[in-house]
Order: sequence, then C-alpha cells, then structure tokens
Amino acid sequence: MAQNSDHGQRSYRRAPEDLPTSFGFTSVGEGQKQALVDDVFHKVAERYDLMNDLMSGGMHRVWKDAFVSWLAPPRGSARNWRLLDVAGGTGDIATQVVRRSDETVSAVVCDINNSMLEVGRERADKNGLSALIEFTQGNAEDLPFPDRSFDAYTIAFGIRNVPDIPKALREARRVLKRGGRFLCLEFSDVDVPGLDRVYDAFSFNVIPPMGRWVTGDGDPYQYLVESIRKFPHQERFADMIREAGFENVSYRNYSGGIAAAHSGWKF
Repeated sequence: MAQNSDHGQRSYRRAPEDLPTSFGFTSVGEGQKQALVDDVFHKVAERYDLMNDLMSGGMHRVWKDAFVSWLAPPRGSARNWRLLDVAGGTGDIATQVVRRSDETVSAVVCDINNSMLEVGRERADKNGLSALIEFTQGNAEDLPFPDRSFDAYTIAFGIRNVPDIPKALREARRVLKRGGRFLCLEFSDVDVPGLDRVYDAFSFNVIPPMGRWVTGDGDPYQYLVESIRKFPHQERFADMIREAGFENVSYRNYSGGIAAAHSGWKF
C-alpha cells in the first residue's frame, strides 16, 4: 500500500476524482481501497450501531428518521412497492421503511460486507421481519439486480466508502423503475460558523479513542472521520447525482450540515 498522508484537519480536499485512491487521508494504490474498507466494517460490525449512538449522541437516529420521512414510503395498498437499501447491512433503514408502510412493502438490503449482513439478518429475524426484508451480498458499483427492479433506492452513511461513486450512482439509476427515487444520507459540510471547529475537534480527538475503548481498535474510526472530510460538499455531490442522469435533485441539511440528505428522481 502506497502511503501519502496529509493529516491537516482543514487541509483536506473534497475532489471526487481523488476518492477511488483515498482511504481517509491516506493515498492508496488503484483497486486497493475496497479491501481496506471491507476490513474496517468487518472489525466494527458487531458494535456498529452502538458506536453510531455514541459518536453522534444519538443524532444519527434523528437524521435517519427525517430521511425515511422524506422518502415517505407508501402505506396500505402498495404491496408491490420495493426498496433497495445499499450499504445498509444492519438493516436499520430498511426496518424503518417497512414499519412506516405498516409492513405492506418489501425491502432488499445489499451490502458488500457479509459481517454487516449477518447482524442485519439476526435483527430482522428477531423483529419478525425476515419475510419482508431480504439480505443480499453485492457491490454498489455492480449491483446484482436487473434493470428497473425497484421503486426507491436508499444509501445511508455508505456512499463515501464506495471507491467509484459516479459508477455507483449510475447503477442506482439503472435498477430504479421510471418514477423511482434515489435518496442518500451522508455526513457533509458544516455550514454554521464555529460549529465546524467544534465538530472537527470532537471528531479527531474523541471518536478514535472512543472507538478504541468500545471495540478495542481505534483505527477504523480514524478512517471514518477522515473519510467524511474527503467526501464532496453538498452542491458538488448534487452535481454528481445530476451527472448520473437523475432529475429534480435537491438536498436537506441536518444539524447545520453535519449530515445531509440528497434526493433525485428517474424520469
């Protein structure tokens, strides 16, 4: 692995062309990023949601609730309506969508990491939702589904870990039906003066030690906080969604831009 780190917290670049060889603040060889990301999520799978609660003070649940509300899954008469939730291994978004529909829609969770999928399968079984939520291992850049298979595609806190984001966005459009909707929730660019400095200080000085304390390994969380800073800001990511062929693209900031939800439609 070729290492070329640039660890200035505010000197990071948000250039999409850097992402395929950007493992946090470290530059890696072409084709190496996916295996490194997979290793991160194998390590954190069992305590992934617990760490999300600790890292965000529970706010990730508020953001996900708002995200699912914006999706507005149908209720009652839409039994053929299908969701694809990509990089959603633990199944929390799919579970919310199915429950919001009064358990009348179905969901497929697709994740490249089988450790995360195993957590999701266990939870679906425990919640009595295994008949409505299917778990499939697959790559966001090459989805194992036919064209026009789904009514909605969601990806929450996962797209920044995909090496080739433009390819993943094109795949999202391919598997959506006409009239289908793309929704992405991701950490983004803080737009409140002063909050950005507080957020950076917390991220770099608290989260990796917290991860070490909870899971025994702080390195995955060092990567995760660095990967947030490498992800394109809201307007640039909206442009990338348009470039993939989506229309009526818009976004909403949560908590001053700490997270943002982006929406696009396939017409």
